[in-house]
Amino acid sequence: MAPTTVKHVKAAPKAKPAAVSGDHQGFIRAVGRRKSAIARVRLYLKGKGDITINGKKLSVYFPQQLLQDTILEPLPLVGLGDAVDVTVKVVGGGIMGQAEAIRLGLVRALVEHNIEWRPTMRKMGWLTRDARVKERKKPGLKRARRAPQWQKR
Repeated sequence: MAPTTVKHVKAAPKAKPAAVSGDHQGFIRAVGRRKSAIARVRLYLKGKGDITINGKKLSVYFPQQLLQDTILEPLPLVGLGDAVDVTVKVVGGGIMGQAEAIRLGLVRALVEHNIEWRPTMRKMGWLTRDARVKERKKPGLKRARRAPQWQKR
């Protein structure tokens, strides 16, 4: 009989438990994107209704009521208008792209807090990331598809 040899097999590393993002800090973290705007949203569940964007109040950063309404649409729908604080860091894009990126991040954080709100948010169309971006300029053309004007002479 041949002697048996024992091979030492390295034990697989233990998997870390998946933690809810920001759970131990008292907030829920989410990211929203639109065109070239990226918004990193923190949703504090115990709050007074303060919304801060890049260190400024919502009404200062977005003075237009349309943009404020775009961002705040999801909160009254779930009954959390004045019950949560939101802080956002947003970079890139224009003002409308930033507002829609913030709304997507906020909706993702709300759904992470309560999964039962997901069908409502899906029905409103807020959970779908709008992937439309400006098409790149092609060589030989003036813009993405605009060809130079044809001249007979």
